Parts: sequence; structure tokens; C-alpha cells
Amino acid sequence: MIRLTRAALAAAGLLALSAAILPADASAHATLETKQAPSGSYYKAVIRIGHGCDGSATTAIRVRIPEGVVSVKPMPKTGWTLNTTEGPYATPYESHGKTITKGVTEVTWTGGALPDAWYDEFVFQAKLPEKPAGTVIYVPVVQECEKGVNRWIEIPEPGKDAHDYKEPAPSVTLTAKP
Repeated sequence: MIRLTRAALAAAGLLALSAAILPADASAHATLETKQAPSGSYYKAVIRIGHGCDGSATTAIRVRIPEGVVSVKPMPKTGWTLNTTEGPYATPYESHGKTITKGVTEVTWTGGALPDAWYDEFVFQAKLPEKPAGTVIYVPVVQECEKGVNRWIEIPEPGKDAHDYKEPAPSVTLTAKP
């Protein structure tokens, strides 16, 4: 018969709790917290960064906004400088009776220092395109570090998925409108 001490039981409980709370891929790649969203909806993109580059701290996160994703509003982060780049939209859209022809095409957070052993999130809000359910929207992310870079920009070819790539772009899959 195996007897466990209270300390061993507490440690096992803490391990189980942390496994349940932490996202499964927090230590893997750059990922989006919410993997699905209704077509044409407003979406809170939470980009999770689970590690640095080969042991060095993250100093910048650069996100390229996919075509069709509009009305982007990034969330500032204490200790980081937030910048946006604007450009023309390939397809203008209507909002509150106005035709919108340009907007944010890239969001960059710089100047911070996220240690390799730590985890953090970078957030922006946007309106997703109105496309059929099942459409996958890829959000390329470049993670710059004190030493090196991770380019989470690989978009799967037909017949493949993100697991087939070393640095896959985070993605959200559109669902039917409610």
C-alpha cells in the first residue's frame, strides 16, 4: 500500500489545478485565446506568448492584421510602447453610414522585456470579415527577442494544418452568425 503525505497530496493537487488553469499551448507557440468566433462579429484577439526566443526575453510583438479584419483597436500594455500602422483596405466597408477605405494594418508593442520563463498576452479588438462558417483567419505574429526572433507567420497549405509547421500563424475559425 502506498501512503501519501499531506504535502505530497497538496503538491499533486496544485499540479492538477495549474494544468487545468493554464492554457495547454501556453508554452508552445504564439496562439489566440479564442479559437472560434461568429462571422462578421467583433472579436477580442488575445495573443498568448508563452516563451521567448531560445532562452532570451521578448522585446517586441508585431501583428499583421489580415485582409478583411477591420476596425482594429489595440490595448495598451504598461511598460510597452504601442504603435499602429495604417493602410488602405482592399475592400472598403460601411460603418455608421460612412464608407471606410483605410485602417490599422499592423499593431506593434515594443520596449518591454518579457523573460523567457514568463507568459503574457497582447490584445486588440477588431471586426471579423463576413465569410462562410469554417473560414480560417490567420493572424501572423513576429516575436522579437534580445537574441533572435520567432516568426509565427506560417499559413498551412491545403491538406495540412498548423501542427505540420514549426512557426504557425495563430488562427481563428469563423462560425455561423448566431
